[in-house]
Amino acid sequence: MSKANNFLKEEDAVSPVIGVILMVAITVILAAVIAAFVFGMGPPEQAPTAAIRASAATIGDNVTVKLEHQGGDAVVLSSTNTKITVSGNATTADPDVEFDSGVSGEQFEAGETLYLYYNTASANTVYLGNSSVTGAGGDIGVSGETINVKIIDVASQQMISDLDVRF
Repeated sequence: MSKANNFLKEEDAVSPVIGVILMVAITVILAAVIAAFVFGMGPPEQAPTAAIRASAATIGDNVTVKLEHQGGDAVVLSSTNTKITVSGNATTADPDVEFDSGVSGEQFEAGETLYLYYNTASANTVYLGNSSVTGAGGDIGVSGETINVKIIDVASQQMISDLDVRF
């Protein structure tokens, strides 16, 4: 036999090896696609994007923090959707205040204003309300002090705003 004939006889084993490699590659790709659908590996949920400004303000005799929504997405104020902290302490919506002066329901939208303040009924509890708050007691900050206000989207655990207010 000539050397040329030996070369052609050994070439028969190449096609099955390539076929097996292609089948394994297709199986791996299909498994990855199916796993992505089953385990919900999609893009993470996005927090609302809002431009919020915080400043010191006075209501009656009390110093408060004024939050102004200057544009962007509406922020849902319910505790299941948004967490607001003042220097690390959680706030709560004032049960005596209906958000009717500019704030539509529980949506904090562009052009609206809210206030963070202490309430005399609950010492050291920061409340969220509108400009018609009653029963405010105690200043939330004193001259020369800086407090930090964070607004966090609960679902995505992303920061909406991180604001420092200097009194």
